[in-house]
Amino acid sequence: MPTIKSIKDASISGKRVFVRCDFNVPFKAGSISDDSRIVAALPTIKLLIQQGAKVILASHLGRPKGQKDLNFTLAPIAVALSDKLGQSVQFVDDCVGPIAKKAVNALEDGQVLLLENVRFYQGETDNDPAFARQLADLADVFVNDAFGTAHRAHASTAGIAAYCSMNLCGLLVEKELAYLGEQTRQPQRPFIVILGGAKVSDKIQVIDALLEKADTIIIGGAMAYTFALAQGRTVGDSLSEHDQIDTARAALKKAEAKGVKFLLPVDNLAVSELNFSAGTVGEQRVFEGNIEPGWEGVDIGPKSIALFQAAIGDAETILWNGPMGIFEIEACNQGTFAIAKTIAESSACSIIGGGDSVKAIKSSGYSESVTFMSTGGGASLEFLEGKELPGVSVLDSVN
Repeated sequence: MPTIKSIKDASISGKRVFVRCDFNVPFKAGSISDDSRIVAALPTIKLLIQQGAKVILASHLGRPKGQKDLNFTLAPIAVALSDKLGQSVQFVDDCVGPIAKKAVNALEDGQVLLLENVRFYQGETDNDPAFARQLADLADVFVNDAFGTAHRAHASTAGIAAYCSMNLCGLLVEKELAYLGEQTRQPQRPFIVILGGAKVSDKIQVIDALLEKADTIIIGGAMAYTFALAQGRTVGDSLSEHDQIDTARAALKKAEAKGVKFLLPVDNLAVSELNFSAGTVGEQRVFEGNIEPGWEGVDIGPKSIALFQAAIGDAETILWNGPMGIFEIEACNQGTFAIAKTIAESSACSIIGGGDSVKAIKSSGYSESVTFMSTGGGASLEFLEGKELPGVSVLDSVN
């Protein structure tokens, strides 16, 4: 894909710069419980301040369904940003119209304004041209720094670009494209891909795309049980997709034809009972090969951990997307956390591909020791599949 023009490549002093961020952060008891997405946006905001831009920040939060719902107000984000930037971040309780315009027009160079939740308007998710034009009326330059929503063709992520004379990527999106794009297209080898999660159907296009690039693919999580069925093994009561057995079988054949090593668990931790919401399990047992009826696989076993660790130890580039088991429950997190530790201790370029993988490596305590953690969930998967992301395709490319 062409190189996207970033804020480092443009002169934007004195200009009104509309920055689409991803401040869709979790709250607990009225407070922000994970500020990772806010922290990830800071480098772009700080550079724009240094460049003397009038910085206008926009984001969504939750799913207010096109209605003004103050349960999803961005006001607390402005407070958190002010604290982290060490300067006041103004907040306006609308994102279009006269109130927003007045606040934008009052901005001086280097000042920052946060608009209210763009999803308070139905026109946002509908990518309504009239709403996109209203957003664009606030700005001279559009910057997309919300990789987590770049796969959505919404007004503030894509539609606005049609009405701005300059459309750039922020530093976060630039970094995402570099690691998930360039580093996986032309990786240092061996290139080891670790894929987990629940469903083969969710990841099969990623598997198919990465079979063209990887030296080794490691499969864990519940999707491994569908691959086990494809190999003629039994999986007891483990989560699996019987309608994806042929798909899994085709992936195994493709790996063999391309000479890609395809590693599946050789043993699994299974439980007699599982209550996810309560975080409890019944009796635990490790099965090699077949899992007996009445038992549900919840993690990879010790031999699989050792097998996977040995493969990861040879890597020069690692891409990890998806946990090895139900890491949210302590009894079932050994496989995921062991893989996290091995990746963290590796000297390889390590890329954590968003979503549950990021939650897992943070839970393991090793998030500070990896090269890059993607902020995208669905966007990361679609980009790795080779799909065009609407929020990226609308941006200017370097001539």
